Amino acid sequence: MADLAHDLGHSEHEGLGVENRKLAMWIFLASEFMFFGALISTYLLFKGKEGLTSPVPRELYDIPFTSVSSFVLLMSSLTMVLAHNAQGRKDQPATRSWLLATALLGMVFIGGQVYEFSTFVHEGMTMRTNAAASGFYLLTGFHGTHVLIGIIMLLSLFGISRRHGGLSDANGLNLELVGLYWHFVDIIWIVIFTVVYLIP
Repeated sequence: MADLAHDLGHSEHEGLGVENRKLAMWIFLASEFMFFGALISTYLLFKGKEGLTSPVPRELYDIPFTSVSSFVLLMSSLTMVLAHNAQGRKDQPATRSWLLATALLGMVFIGGQVYEFSTFVHEGMTMRTNAAASGFYLLTGFHGTHVLIGIIMLLSLFGISRRHGGLSDANGLNLELVGLYWHFVDIIWIVIFTVVYLIP
């Protein structure tokens, strides 16, 4: 029975040629795209609403600061690719180094988001200030939570690699799945940064 479960978990989905766990990840990410789409749409509906209590998010944005944070997150996609390439070459030390670098860049982004939120609250914009503020905090906070989950997964792979002397071929797919998730997080942020911060 255990062997059957193992075979089912690692078999390819019939007709698609896609490993089951990878297919499940793609389905999950597709649902997340739709959820973020709903959050972005909600924010856009409220941000242009007349008669909102001041301050509204667009009055407090620090575009240069957020641009730097965005660049840091985008660079983490590059280090994730480098980690995946190192795993393909069976270069375990390099794989661990790039995984750790990706996690650290994610932490820098989260630190920037915490600083931004604390600054906005200090300026008087809380979740209850107006509907646009609520939509902004919900959207960006939900994305930040995804980044935090990704950091935990990256550090988990780093720990597994150190404990077992490297990631096995079986765990190699796990790295690929984490990589897909991390790139998804970065792509979603590009959309959020463009639509929420840059478009008037």
